[in-house]
Order: sequence, then structure tokens, then C-alpha cells
Amino acid sequence: MKYYLLLISLVLASPETSCQEATADSGKTLIVYLTRTRNTETVAQIIRDLVEADMVRLELETPYPKEYQDIVRQVARENESGYLPPLKTRVEVGVYDRVFVGFPTWGMKLPPPVKSFLQTHDLEGKEVIPFNTNGGYGVGSSFRQLALLCEECNILEGYSTRGGSERDGIYLAIRGQRHAQVSGSVKDWLEEIGVLTRE
Repeated sequence: MKYYLLLISLVLASPETSCQEATADSGKTLIVYLTRTRNTETVAQIIRDLVEADMVRLELETPYPKEYQDIVRQVARENESGYLPPLKTRVEVGVYDRVFVGFPTWGMKLPPPVKSFLQTHDLEGKEVIPFNTNGGYGVGSSFRQLALLCEECNILEGYSTRGGSERDGIYLAIRGQRHAQVSGSVKDWLEEIGVLTRE
């Protein structure tokens, strides 16, 4: 079966847009992800290189501020109030059996835009696989929050790795030798959860 690559080429901090709705005529695996410093996007691309899949980047109707401290304050307010920012991205998830959901750790929690995606897209009965990048403090409560929002899904063991640290001015960290290391650990993880068959 031929799969069609879907890629919304817009980083949350960027004003550019390519399309507002992603659809697929056929396909079984989707990689949907949120990225700011491109580390989560890099892991998504590594997964796509190993698993035939469509890939979509989450885009907000109103992008977050570019300044790090401004986004930290806004996300803290959203988490406190339970506000879910509207997404510009829409995906026809019905054609997929398996959905990888990728995101950075924000405030030790699941980022509000990812909550928005999970609330507005019906993943009931699907295999959901989380993956995460973080600044060195781990996933926090993000995997648990995802599980609560996907109670009717078959959630497989997630993957997490250290990315950049925007607070410290370290942005895209998964490159060069680090990219090779992460690629190897992603492959091992996919084999362990049964998505890849060991050769």
C-alpha cells in the first residue's frame, strides 16, 4: 500500500502557513507532533524514516510568543485555567490505525496544544504511541496526562530523550553525533514495542 506524506511545514513560532487541513486518501500510521526548537520534529523524522507514515506538525490558530519567558507565562496560565488553544491543524484521523503523538515537556506537563489535539480528534480504538523531548527533566506528568485523555486507546510504551534547553539558549540539540545516538535508541524502542521487526 502506498502512503502519502503529509507535512504542515510551519513551526509554532513562525508566521508562515502552508495549509490548514491535512487529509489522507489512504494510510495506517500517522505521526503528529508539536515542536518549537525542532528537536521533537527531528525525532518525528527519525521515526518516519523507520516506519512508513504520514507526518503532520501541529499549528495553532494564534501562535505562541517568540520570547521564551512570554511563552512560559502563557502556558502556565493555560495550564492553571484549563484553557485549550484552538488549532489550525485538522487531521482526518479515521484512516489511521496507529498514531504517534510527539511533544516537548512544557512545565513538566503535556503542552496545551497537544491536549487540544487529543480533545478535538477521536482516537478511540487506535494504537497511540507517545514520544517526547525535554530539557533534561524528563516527561513529568505528560505521559500520564496523555493516557487520561486517551482512555479508549491502546497506548504503547512511550519514548523520551533530551533535546535542547530553550531557557539556556540551546535550541536544536539533536544533530551530528547526537542525532546518530537518538536514531539508534529510537530504532531500539520501536523494536521493543513491536512496531519494527528485528532483522
